[in-house]
Amino acid sequence: MPDTQIAGFSLEDAAQAIAGRVLSSVEVTTACLDRLESVGAELNLVAGLDRDAALAMARAADSHLAAYGPSGPLHGVPLAHKDMYYRKGRESGCGSTIRAGYVPDCTSTALVRLDGAGALDIARLNMVEFALGTTGHNSCTGNVLNPWNPDYVTGGSSSGSGAAVAARAVYGALGSDTGGSVRLPAACCGVVGIKPSMGRVSRYGTMPLCTTFDTVGPLTRTVRDAALMMNVLAGVDPKDPMTIDRSVPDYLATIEDDIAGLRIAVPENFFFDSVTEDVGAVLDDSIRNLERAGATIVRLTIPEIELANPMTALIILAEAATLHRTWLTTRPGDYGAQTMARMLPGLMVPAADYIDALNLRRPVLAAFNEAVFSQADLLFAPTIPVPVPSYDEMGEAGSETFMNALVALGYCTRPFNYLGLPTVSIPAGFSDNGLPVAFQLAGRPFDEATILQVARAYERETGCTDSVPDL
Repeated sequence: MPDTQIAGFSLEDAAQAIAGRVLSSVEVTTACLDRLESVGAELNLVAGLDRDAALAMARAADSHLAAYGPSGPLHGVPLAHKDMYYRKGRESGCGSTIRAGYVPDCTSTALVRLDGAGALDIARLNMVEFALGTTGHNSCTGNVLNPWNPDYVTGGSSSGSGAAVAARAVYGALGSDTGGSVRLPAACCGVVGIKPSMGRVSRYGTMPLCTTFDTVGPLTRTVRDAALMMNVLAGVDPKDPMTIDRSVPDYLATIEDDIAGLRIAVPENFFFDSVTEDVGAVLDDSIRNLERAGATIVRLTIPEIELANPMTALIILAEAATLHRTWLTTRPGDYGAQTMARMLPGLMVPAADYIDALNLRRPVLAAFNEAVFSQADLLFAPTIPVPVPSYDEMGEAGSETFMNALVALGYCTRPFNYLGLPTVSIPAGFSDNGLPVAFQLAGRPFDEATILQVARAYERETGCTDSVPDL
């Protein structure tokens, strides 16, 4: 079977092919390594890769399969992850100059769980410096390029993860989402990205940015692939006191269920305020497709939601600046321009404003829940309200044009970090510039199962994840 065909599988198909002895882990891993070394170089995807070590893991997986059967649902499947997931004894540069060469002494719980499911961790993927940025720009390690058109941004901060999955270089990748950093690259690169509920997936052993909002989530080629990875990742972890001890469903068990009778809220305020005509046309068609799939659309207004964006930005900047305070004062020249431009104001956030922003979360969430979930089961919103911008349109990193674009790109994603709600981004079509358009589905706390079920119904109805960039 040609490498390009193997590399084009879904995560689920690759796992089944290996478990069923149709393909070996060595064959599948070789196909991904070849893509990472060819397309990965063109798009600047890779922060670190050891081909010999990856193939050794694949050979060990094949030997284990022959002797004992599969070790888990992802046995022998190669994955790669954002370069902020710590593995003991392996470098983790966090997209930065400051952390270049850093070797952690622990392994993240997310990687431990993927290891336990049999997955292979074959590469570290480039990212925005210290995960602070919505576009994919990085003056320290270079910009990751969009597989659909390298002149356009990938979205950030999980830029390498979104681009690698879209480019068929790996079957799935971990990202992190503090203000949209899983969903934005998923949207820009035309793949699926899920931000779980706060407390659903452990963050232990990952580079922190803002502990109030940091969330671990996967980027995948299909909705079923996202559910498969969530089955492995979700659950309480005593090493992360923010995780919640509550039962985790099998997300694949209900994912094919009919969505007839489910109510989807479409907000008439805030989320669509800055949607452009071409993006709006795609979103309108998506809403009609959800109706054809059986859902009922409920139009409503959400009170106080306009508070979420400024409060999210304030909390992120205050916490990020606190974490980086020593380096900001002792190594300011080692930061990129956009990171410095965003972090420095965080040092001047008054404590009273920070506490007020935290305290407002409860009433804003209560108002949201009452307005939305008293009338609907989940909410539909744009992921990015404007077409994916080109690097030229963004302007110089740190400039006013650039900073305004950062705000615009994350306009619709940040509120769900503030609220802590599970949210999945789904590809929906293309804007006039030929780049992907996406929408989000947000659900009740810890109800990832319903948003994945509805996302899968949309995927069945439209084939939205079938489009692949021509590389």
